[in-house]
Amino acid sequence: MYRTHTCGELRITNQGNQVTLSGWIQRIRNFGGMTFIDLRDRYGITQLVFDQEKQPELFEKAKKLGREFVLQIKGIVQERSNKNPNLPTGDIELIVNELNILNKSEVPPFTIEDESDGGDELRMKYRYLDLRRNPVKNNLILRHKMAQEIRKYLDGQEFLEVETPVLIKSTPEGARDFVVPSRMNPGEFYALPQSPQVFKQLLMVSGYDRYFQIVKCFRDEDLRADRQPEFTQIDCEMAFVEQEDILQTFEGLTKHLFRTIKGVELNGEFPRMDYQTAMNRYGSDKPDLRFGMEFVELTELTKGYDFPVFESAEYVGGIVAPNCSEYSRKELDQLTKFVQRPQIGAKGLVYVKYGADGSFKSSVDKFYQPEALAKWAEQMQAKPGDLLLVMAGEKKKTLPQLSELRLHMADQLGLRDKKQFAPLWVVDFPLLEFDDETQRYYAMHHPFTAPKPEDIELLAGNPAAVRANAYDLVINGVEIGGGSVRIFDDRLQQEMFTILGFTHEEAQAQFGFLMNAFKYGAPPHAGVAFGFDRLVSLFAGNDSIRDVIAFPKNNAGRDVMIDAPSPIAIDQLDELELRLK
Repeated sequence: MYRTHTCGELRITNQGNQVTLSGWIQRIRNFGGMTFIDLRDRYGITQLVFDQEKQPELFEKAKKLGREFVLQIKGIVQERSNKNPNLPTGDIELIVNELNILNKSEVPPFTIEDESDGGDELRMKYRYLDLRRNPVKNNLILRHKMAQEIRKYLDGQEFLEVETPVLIKSTPEGARDFVVPSRMNPGEFYALPQSPQVFKQLLMVSGYDRYFQIVKCFRDEDLRADRQPEFTQIDCEMAFVEQEDILQTFEGLTKHLFRTIKGVELNGEFPRMDYQTAMNRYGSDKPDLRFGMEFVELTELTKGYDFPVFESAEYVGGIVAPNCSEYSRKELDQLTKFVQRPQIGAKGLVYVKYGADGSFKSSVDKFYQPEALAKWAEQMQAKPGDLLLVMAGEKKKTLPQLSELRLHMADQLGLRDKKQFAPLWVVDFPLLEFDDETQRYYAMHHPFTAPKPEDIELLAGNPAAVRANAYDLVINGVEIGGGSVRIFDDRLQQEMFTILGFTHEEAQAQFGFLMNAFKYGAPPHAGVAFGFDRLVSLFAGNDSIRDVIAFPKNNAGRDVMIDAPSPIAIDQLDELELRLK
């Protein structure tokens, strides 16, 4: 046996026992005639003791060891004289009487500690070493526990876990597909699924009324903190249900995870907010409700004062930053530069300092007297000592810009507590969005999303006004998941394809199998997909899903550890009958 116990297992009750441990050297401390080594495995750390006086040969052997050497140790458990209350094994140590070096290690390229000196790219290149660090290990343990609880909850709700294909048909809607050439069918390609959408709907047609899968999905799109080219979904579908059934079931799953994993009770029903209200109040369809700073429109109050920016603006609105009236000119200039960054794109920012003494000082004093500014403050329910931050322009552009400013101010003021959780269902999204460049409608969710029943008659004359029977779960400003009630009538589905610009032949070529299935008794059905990586990241208190994935890609979509993607051999291309441009 390589070990009788793990490095996190021994306690004072094991005192006097002869044990065998195996693991990696975390650190070595030499004190003259004594050497102490921390031996680490997945379960914890145990201190080893080498005494020059009692075991000179072992002591000399220990002096030649280095970090990350793999050892097998045999010895006697004894009580430590200088206990370490920060370690579960901190009451004991191991007096070594046999040392076997199982494998040596080169000096690691970065320090394998909780707070590492390795940058992101270096740690990604040596991810197998990074995975030895406690923060990454704990994230993977958390991920595992959450997966088990998800399965436990859904199994208790009569869901069946069904696997769906990974090699499927490419579809033109949504993000770009990853495509896979077929050697057996030259010139033809599979696609990797962006989601199992059509298959889970087919399972409903097949009578499997409660399906789920913790499944890999693939999207060839530009990356950011909460995106990876391959990611994991908690994918679910239910038949003979309406929107309310879905919300109740998966609100239950969310509460179950918070209770069992974090020990947090989310009491009461999650609040609900329609899409348009979310945009008007927060400039985002995933608003962070841990703090206030709701938008207040000032358009009418700002007209007629000859300030060109406001006079020509479709929308003028602002937020109140509490107790910030003492911001310096430098700090206000920095806020202006923040909103003018290319990724935000605002032209400028107007501020009003509402002094603790009731006075007003603003960047537009030339145009607006204190009496006018006082009306702004009243409209925005500001108090003395607050700072009013106002932006203007085209409404659909200004709202997201103001949203970025709101989040930035909340970060500056420490209002986004990662230990606080504010869940929200956002409902009643637009069914379609019109693209000016291509002059056509696109599905805001996907082509199988059902319109609100009361809006179906608008499809023919005013498609832009149609609301979707769709919903997103948002927690702390992060879209955790979303879904919709599905179209299950083939005539309504054909009408949807027509609005999206598909000819009958194109719709048949892409989705004919689903349309045909609907002819054989498709039940009413609906579904949802949670971003598993995002959910784990939220529970772990991380800002990036990369930290909760064992082997993630970098922001260029590369795995720098195995150097992928990479060229393939000419004979492989020949086999596939492919030629590179």
